[in-house]
Amino acid sequence: MVNLVAICMLFGCILLDGSDAVSFSSKLVHRFSDEAKERWISKSGNVSVADSWPKKNSVEYLELLLSNDWKRQKTRVKLQSNNNSSRNQLLFPSEGSQTHFFGNQFYWLHYTWIDIGTPNVSFLVALDAGSNLLWVPCQCIQCAPLSASYYTSLDRNLSEYDPSSSSSSKNVSCSHPLCKSRSSCKSLKDPCPYIADYSTEDTSSSGYLVDDILHLASFSKHAPQSSVQSSVIIGCGRKQTGSYLDGAAPDGVMGLGLGDVSVPSLLAKAGLIQNSFSICFDENDSGSVFFGDQGPATQQSTSFLPIGEKYDAYFVGVESYCIGNSCLTQSGFQALVDSGASFTFLPTEIYAEVVMKFDKLVSSRRISLQGNSWKYCYNASSEEMLKVPDMRLIFSKNQSFVVRNHIFSFPENEVGDHACFSYFTLEYNFTGILILQK
Repeated sequence: MVNLVAICMLFGCILLDGSDAVSFSSKLVHRFSDEAKERWISKSGNVSVADSWPKKNSVEYLELLLSNDWKRQKTRVKLQSNNNSSRNQLLFPSEGSQTHFFGNQFYWLHYTWIDIGTPNVSFLVALDAGSNLLWVPCQCIQCAPLSASYYTSLDRNLSEYDPSSSSSSKNVSCSHPLCKSRSSCKSLKDPCPYIADYSTEDTSSSGYLVDDILHLASFSKHAPQSSVQSSVIIGCGRKQTGSYLDGAAPDGVMGLGLGDVSVPSLLAKAGLIQNSFSICFDENDSGSVFFGDQGPATQQSTSFLPIGEKYDAYFVGVESYCIGNSCLTQSGFQALVDSGASFTFLPTEIYAEVVMKFDKLVSSRRISLQGNSWKYCYNASSEEMLKVPDMRLIFSKNQSFVVRNHIFSFPENEVGDHACFSYFTLEYNFTGILILQK
């Protein structure tokens, strides 16, 4: 059965629906929230960070979010290569459910500490819903620096994985069902090679696959906390290139995608969780990720779409785009739901129709802001500006999703009392990128 999704990002959740089992969680903290600032200061000991931290919804704040969105669009990854009886039990990484944010030094990504192997070794991995493989630096030929002295935000060294030092490690051979690179094997007994390649920015990880233990912790209202161990596929990342050598995920990536080798898929196959997870954010820019979460029964949902014949990423079909009281004709498109982006990007033709209709319905004077990425900005000093047109996305079976916060207001002391439309055109790809707002 195809998984289902209920999406409400920035301030909402992505929910993947599947089979019945348990859950584990990991807290997410928004990259520019006060909580992230406090952690940054606590880790680095540099109180001057507070003076340079971007103010929420300021021009600098939004420009930084947009810049990170463009980087993510240019680095779409392609991967080549204990049943539990308690339904109320929670599972989370044995290091704890907290995630960490280090700002620009670690490419604005969210991280969590995980433990792998026997004896267990700790890794600070980036959480990525856009890829599938869990890989870590391993028997390095070319890896990022791992010493804490290289990073102002870290108080302990990063790790390098060595399968030969883990008694629970097993090679994944080229004959393994999850080996996708058999054409590169000389023998079916050889270790299965992998390449996770970010094509446009020469960013990649490559090595071979192993099977080892991921350490989790569990607790529920009716039982004390206990440890859980699950076998997962791990990429022994011997050689990294591009951004992986320049601050992005120096200690590895945990893929959360739809592929068979992703951690959620493997945990679900082992019967530890439902085949679902949610990522939710609140209005304070913090949130949580839950594996096995099916959400409330009253929620709306829409099916994922295959690309070709495969369900490789979280694509959904938008059948029409509605502004005010009317829906645009021929405004359907496919969209990638991307938890790492901050803004919504539309196909060029759809964007042109949306902004034209939006511009006609806004009862305020349009203005031009020099050196600003926002092309549709308006004078927000008048009362009319409060009556911006509503927007809705129509999915299959006439499922309607009301889009919130599609206008960003800039404080008067920055660029005047102005508000700007927060969507952008996607100029080089037919597919949109969708960040739905609750």
